[in-house]
Amino acid sequence: MAGTVRRRSRGFIPLAIVCALYILFLYGPVITIFVLSFQGPEGGLTFPMRGLSLHWYHELFKGLGVVDIGAAIRRSLALGVVVMLLTTLLALMAGLAFRKGFKGSGVLFYTAVASLIMPSIIISLGIGLQFRLFDDVIKAMLGHLGWTETLESYTTLMGLYTSGLGAHLTWTLPFGMLIMFAVFNRFNPAYEEAARDQGATPWQTLRHVVLPLIGPSLVGVGMFGFTLSWDEIARSSQAIGDVNTLPLELQGLTTTETTPSIYALGSSTTVVSLLVIFAALGAAALMRRRAGAKA
Repeated sequence: MAGTVRRRSRGFIPLAIVCALYILFLYGPVITIFVLSFQGPEGGLTFPMRGLSLHWYHELFKGLGVVDIGAAIRRSLALGVVVMLLTTLLALMAGLAFRKGFKGSGVLFYTAVASLIMPSIIISLGIGLQFRLFDDVIKAMLGHLGWTETLESYTTLMGLYTSGLGAHLTWTLPFGMLIMFAVFNRFNPAYEEAARDQGATPWQTLRHVVLPLIGPSLVGVGMFGFTLSWDEIARSSQAIGDVNTLPLELQGLTTTETTPSIYALGSSTTVVSLLVIFAALGAAALMRRRAGAKA
């Protein structure tokens, strides 16, 4: 009957309470830090708030002691973009390769996914040790060749885009691969067969058929790659070299900085992550709309 009110089951209220508590537990700390970042000049790190202003955001942009926050943000953004691009490209290539199957694919798959099981700090230490061994080998070779000037100027192979990049990819790439495997597992090959029947080459089929259909998923893989790299600490701690990313600087500030400016920094980094997520969702929705219009 029209207008009939649907009665809720007896378990609705308990489940609603559990859901509300879960959401509060999940997002409560983020909301608390965001609110406290707007403390007045006399405000502290806890409630009650003393005034309401953007004072600590102004202090943040002036700099926090000897820490160059601007440089750390630029390093994290640049590394995140590189990780995002490589994760998307490599995950796509892995998904295409595993569709066809090849000898040793099982071993390769479990080797790639194993990095998700191992503790992050162990992976970071292993990568750091590996690059130190590379440094020892290079120094020994330079000494053996008698290239004294090069040996004296040589420091290390460890850096943001060598060991640091590799450490981040051990975290982002398995997620990207798992997503692409799931996408191709339900991908209908009839679309490719129809394109080939029309005379399309393999490259044309990939470019004009496959990529547009899986485009939203690729955007999701890229979003995962950037956000996971942007927030990564453990895998960066021993493998990043002599520079720090923003999460490492933030971790160091928690032991030295005692003002709400650290809350302002945390809120700013959270906003960046949210912007990336919303941009990815918008791009995925736009690609779906375009694909639907063409269909």
